[in-house]
Amino acid sequence: MVLVLVMVLVQVMVMVIVLVMVCVCCRFGRRSMLLVALIATTVMGATSALSTSYTMFAISRVLSGVALSGLSIIVAVLGIEWTDVKHRTFTGTIMSLSWTVGNMFLALLAFLIRDWRHLTMAATAPCIVALISWWWLPESARWLLAHGRTEEAQKYLTQCAKINRRDTCTSKLDTEVLRTITVSEVAEKNHTYLDLIKSPQLRKITLCSGFFWFAVSFLYYGISFKISGFGVNIYLTQFIYGAIEAPAKILTFFVLDRIGRRHCQAWFLITTGALIGINAAIPLEYSVIRTCVGVVAKGFSEAAFTTAFLYTAELYPTVLRQCGLGYTSCLARTGSSLAPMIMMLEDTWLLLPPVVFAGTGIVSGSLVFLLPETLNVHLPENIFDVEKKRYKRRGDLTCKWRVMQKERHKLS
Repeated sequence: MVLVLVMVLVQVMVMVIVLVMVCVCCRFGRRSMLLVALIATTVMGATSALSTSYTMFAISRVLSGVALSGLSIIVAVLGIEWTDVKHRTFTGTIMSLSWTVGNMFLALLAFLIRDWRHLTMAATAPCIVALISWWWLPESARWLLAHGRTEEAQKYLTQCAKINRRDTCTSKLDTEVLRTITVSEVAEKNHTYLDLIKSPQLRKITLCSGFFWFAVSFLYYGISFKISGFGVNIYLTQFIYGAIEAPAKILTFFVLDRIGRRHCQAWFLITTGALIGINAAIPLEYSVIRTCVGVVAKGFSEAAFTTAFLYTAELYPTVLRQCGLGYTSCLARTGSSLAPMIMMLEDTWLLLPPVVFAGTGIVSGSLVFLLPETLNVHLPENIFDVEKKRYKRRGDLTCKWRVMQKERHKLS
């Protein structure tokens, strides 16, 4: 019980700090805060390895977790904002698969390096490589345009066109054309979390996305805590946990562009909840069948996690995308904090935890149908885009500007 309470308190502290970090990121840009998160992760990782007491180790690990949480959100947003409509699914899946590969690689590292200090340093080492690569990483052109920094956006977009051998496109990246995309009222305003609930469509997105993020994390960790080892050592168990996720994420890649984000997110959650309910109905003596059903449910919950990052990034406008992912990430941490506490309800009624988990999955999946579809749709840049119009893939910058001007005229 004490351990569970400590976990909850740590998660709450992480949530508060991540909310602040994300808010700062919305104001000062993705790239600069990514550097801060990378430096903090590296420093705290090294501090953990060199700790001289348990208190020092515990505090440094918590701060390292905070930095990593902010890092994952910033990387997801920056990656999606630099990807075109056609390749967003591929980008989102690859970023999610990197998490799976990391879990599997950690098992190998732990098997080869038995000293915990050396293991911690080895696990922190990739951050140094990421720090070096940061110097070649561009700031989000979408964020720059949304904040009126047209010249910088033009520089990065021109570099991008040259790298992709699209030199003929550079003529369309005129500063004046790019400046017309920027809504001056939006560029001059500092957006906060309160903007997530001020307009009707954005309020609906905020409430529904928050609930399905809570459910995704709640189900994922609930299943992970319930599935026991596979009768092998801890290293192979860790590797299997990571390997289970890979097929689910690969399946997600092939399904997302066929049935859409909304249907994938909804049915992955509903299926996860249904499998938890089915598992609870299987007698305890059929342990192999129960484990197999649990593994499949974990795969679907991971597919829901993969979809959530991509779908949420596409739902929120550029000016609030970081805040939106920060808010949903915090609700996800609430779900992961409550999962072990719900497991303790077995003492009251053995079937109560699976009923709660199954119900959460089915209800949250059903609510996803209230959200708009984002397949083959341009990322919204500001609140006007979310409330009034989304831009299809075939539209160019000039067409987008004309549509936006008409919508602004109607609002005025």
